[in-house]
Amino acid sequence: MEILAEAVSAAPPERVFALLAAGDRWQEWAGPFVPRSRWQVPGDPVGGVGAVRRLGLAPFVSRERITEHQPPHRLSYVIDSPAPYRDYRSTVELIPADGGTRITWRSTFEPRVPGTGVVLRWFLGAIVRSFARNLARRA
Repeated sequence: MEILAEAVSAAPPERVFALLAAGDRWQEWAGPFVPRSRWQVPGDPVGGVGAVRRLGLAPFVSRERITEHQPPHRLSYVIDSPAPYRDYRSTVELIPADGGTRITWRSTFEPRVPGTGVVLRWFLGAIVRSFARNLARRA
């Protein structure tokens, strides 16, 4: 299943990427789904490929491993924590647009339980769309 969210920020891609890539700052902008954020594995460089950010509070914690880190244009991650879906992957692309940045956040996943995909796509889509909007505003 696929989710696509887009937003436009007045900020340049460098500023948007810096905020997106700072796994320990998501609680500042991501909204109510991320009341706490930190690096579980900071990576080398911090936030680079292999880094793991930990978002949320127990028992609703998401561990997200960075799989692609190309400042200031692209950041990709997978979710490694147990969830009602598997193979969750997201790529966030930042494209210069009219002095600002167009944010394209594309996610894919497979539901673990047959028949739950539509509900999961609706729920996860709402979260991803809020992330894109909040990132655009905060940057």
